[in-house]
Amino acid sequence: VHLVESGGGLVQPGGSRNLSCAASGFIFSKYAINWYRQAPGKNREWVAATDSGSDYHDYADNVKGRFTISRDNAKSTAYLQMSSLKPEDTAVYYCYAPVGLDGYWGQGTQVTVSS
Repeated sequence: VHLVESGGGLVQPGGSRNLSCAASGFIFSKYAINWYRQAPGKNREWVAATDSGSDYHDYADNVKGRFTISRDNAKSTAYLQMSSLKPEDTAVYYCYAPVGLDGYWGQGTQVTVSS
């Protein structure tokens, strides 16, 4: 199982950024995908989730209305569209797939929101 996040970078407050999570090594279309983030000095926090068929999406309260999770099962890729970004959104963003006993994490991609 392999998850690779991409799309991170520096963005100004109020700006947008789109992250991708490319998956391999498992049947992507059978599993939910979650996005988490971890800011410096803080615990990793859950951000958003989508079920296997992209019929159900859920978001943490602090990103609801600003972030959109989606997936393309044909490409085995999940996405996180982020808009109206705030400095407090600065973090390493990870995707997670609940495959097997403990699930799998990607290596993360850094998003920095700063002017």
